[in-house]
Amino acid sequence: MNTAERISNAELEIMKLLWRENRPMSFTEIRVAFQQTSRWDKSTIVTLIRRLADKGVLTAEKRGVLYYTPNISEAEYVRAAEQQMLDKLYGGSAKRFVTALVTGGKLSEADIDELKAYFKMEGGNDA
Repeated sequence: MNTAERISNAELEIMKLLWRENRPMSFTEIRVAFQQTSRWDKSTIVTLIRRLADKGVLTAEKRGVLYYTPNISEAEYVRAAEQQMLDKLYGGSAKRFVTALVTGGKLSEADIDELKAYFKMEGGNDA
């Protein structure tokens, strides 16, 4: 099971906060940050943090109180999530994914032109 599969949507919100802050955070700091943006109570946040630590994606360091630090970067998570989506929906084929975006009308002509220019600049590599 890859990293993206192991992190639930609610747990991802905790990770996004830690990535955004880019520093170890205490439980209190995490709770205060979510008081303004969610209806999660204290026990919900404790559970989410514990699950993330149990999964090995967070480390807790005791400095008077526990401070939590991600063990994976946001870029690592995004790569894993992208690969999971490609595998699940498109058999691992980025080409099939882009084709679906084009035929589904999700890419504008400007987007397509930008992609063409990108691939020309990259030496004609296929997606």
